Amino acid sequence: PRAPPHRLRHSRTLPFPLPRPLLSLATSMIRPATSADIPLILEFIRALADYEKLTHEVEATEEKLRATLFPETPAAECILAFADDAAQTPAGFAIFFTNYSTFLAKPGLYLEDLFVKPEFRGRGIGKSLLLHLAKLANQRGCGRMEWTVLDWNQPAIAFYESLGAERKLSWQICRLTGPSLQRYA
Repeated sequence: PRAPPHRLRHSRTLPFPLPRPLLSLATSMIRPATSADIPLILEFIRALADYEKLTHEVEATEEKLRATLFPETPAAECILAFADDAAQTPAGFAIFFTNYSTFLAKPGLYLEDLFVKPEFRGRGIGKSLLLHLAKLANQRGCGRMEWTVLDWNQPAIAFYESLGAERKLSWQICRLTGPSLQRYA
């Protein structure tokens, strides 16, 4: 049976309302992150970077996360998934933000990161996170939801395609970062 919906108060104003009730399935409970969750968010970011073999790229700190995720106007939002066990063990997270489609003339939801701890994979937690965001995108009037996936991450690719996601193979990511971006300051 479904757990009762969880009601949370937010200490910051979001640009859009969060879906109500928050998703609570037999495998997980999902809720928006708060500033008290910053150490947990950083732990998830580091675990994701380790999985993707990109730990050398992590510059995130608790201070930077506080400044970007929890100011008056946040740069992104975070949701957390907890295992349906007595301890409500943190199991995964997703970080996302609003982007915009000029062709659709609608906002979009861009999923920056989705990660489930290895010991909780195969329980539907990743699917719960993704479907929670798809519902949120619909509630916010988004025309689409997008994300990237590493080309070697076949389990993730298969998972996304099983949900109906279409890979855009003709598109390439372009990025200015670090010194390449700073030289135009």
